[in-house]
Formats: sequence, structure tokens, C-alpha cells
Amino acid sequence: MATAKGAVRVGVREFRQKLANYLLESDTPVVVTRHGDTVGYYIPARRSRTATERAALKAAATRLQKMLAAVGIGEEEIALDFKRWRSTRRR
Repeated sequence: MATAKGAVRVGVREFRQKLANYLLESDTPVVVTRHGDTVGYYIPARRSRTATERAALKAAATRLQKMLAAVGIGEEEIALDFKRWRSTRRR
């Protein structure tokens, strides 16, 4: 079977090692091979973000961190509050 135009061919080990990158950042189909034989395909379903969108998300995250630090709220407190909230929703 021919490789789709624009697809990237990677070995199964490389695919496994870089799985998070392929799942979260790739917008190119991936042909997964083992010993040169095609064993599967990964076709990204989510759209990739533009550089402008990524920059806006990073800026928003930075502003949020500064706001939380200004009032003395840390990650642990947020996580604990979220756990409490989830436990009340399950009842």
C-alpha cells in the first residue's frame, strides 16, 4: 500500500516514545511501521492551533498565575478545591 502524500513514516518504538507529541501537536498523518512493514496509521482528528492562538493561551496562563499568586492561591489549593467540588457533584 502506498504512503499517503504528506504522511510521516515512523517505527513503532519512535511512535511510542513520542506519542504525546503525535497526539497533541501533530497535524500530519503518521504511518506506523515495524521492521519496515506498515502496522497502523494515526490520523490526527483535532485541528492544530495557530501561533497566535498558542501565544494567547500562554499569555492567559501567565496572567492567571500572576493573579493567583497575588492572592496567595497555589496549585495544591486549586487541586483540593476541585476534588471537593467533584465529590459533591457525584452524589
